Amino acid sequence: MRNLLADDSTVIERLLDHIDRKTTDLSEGVWREPVENYTSRERFAAEIASVFHRTPTPFCPSAALPEAGSYVARDASLTPIIAVRGQDGQVRAFRNACRHRGVRLAEGTGCRNAFTCRYHAWTYGLDGALRGVPHEYGFPGLDKSAHGLVPLATTEKHGMVFVTQEAGGADNEDDVIPDYFGPGWRLVSMSEQDFDFNWKIFVDGLLEGYHIRSTHAETFYPRQYDNVTVVETFGRNCRVSYPYRTIEKLRDVPPAERRARGALTQLNLLFPNVAVATFPSHMTMAVLEPRAVERTRLVTYTLSDRAESDMTVKIGQDFVTAGTAEDREMASATQHGLRSGANDVLTFGLFEGANRHFHCGLAEALGET
Repeated sequence: MRNLLADDSTVIERLLDHIDRKTTDLSEGVWREPVENYTSRERFAAEIASVFHRTPTPFCPSAALPEAGSYVARDASLTPIIAVRGQDGQVRAFRNACRHRGVRLAEGTGCRNAFTCRYHAWTYGLDGALRGVPHEYGFPGLDKSAHGLVPLATTEKHGMVFVTQEAGGADNEDDVIPDYFGPGWRLVSMSEQDFDFNWKIFVDGLLEGYHIRSTHAETFYPRQYDNVTVVETFGRNCRVSYPYRTIEKLRDVPPAERRARGALTQLNLLFPNVAVATFPSHMTMAVLEPRAVERTRLVTYTLSDRAESDMTVKIGQDFVTAGTAEDREMASATQHGLRSGANDVLTFGLFEGANRHFHCGLAEALGET
């Protein structure tokens, strides 16, 4: 696998240099994103059809499917999907709809030996095959082999389950995505909540540290630096490293022995809408599911490699929850402000290079100039 991301020692050295010189990574130029791209129904429909449905996208972490029969059922880019681990250990994803009348077969998470529709009790195996039809004689000529759940292209890699809804989309540069959740990582919690903002607005907030002091004055800023980041790109994906003030303790540590964990948060945006973030006690995989032009569902998986009794995980979760609540507040305020007509474009400056990379990649995937 090609590794286009710098190692811990290199990233830490770059951050320490920025701290000393009071600088940060700068992009190649300013990016101006049309406001209509956050408000247009046509643009939203194009993003769903041409990007979300055609891009291999992380659906859930592997740890959410720990055993045979474990499943996660939720909407992904407006499509009801169910991912389940089979008796053979393989993860498969299907369109979450009975082949009789289209009713969803499952909601949320759980573990089952089979999926039975609550409407007429058609039953499907973990492999999606139609196993049982009550009073089957009422369906003469029914070919059960042709009425299994509709499968979706599914791959388990990097500690996550990737699902592609339609063929023919852009490559997500799989060979440069690192492994995030290896053996020992367990699912701590999963949450879903809807918010009134375009999905890209929240992405914009995740990808820059220019707002740390002003937005997170009592949460992130006391423990982090304002406007100090290292930005790296790999394919259409990117990683932004945000240092904690504890990084100062690494100045006297030999470079080869420096480790990122506990010294910085690294926000990995996996194109187009999944953010994998590292924290001292845990990691999160956040999926920004577009529900409408100005409606987004935030699906958050929290994982840890520490013991369930380790209270630092709960403390770390509370810290992150407080800061992300402020990010959501700013995202809602941004969406509301766009309705004022004050701006035709949103301007991303040199400090916001990851934003530039994201919007450029999205425009390319849509075939825009």
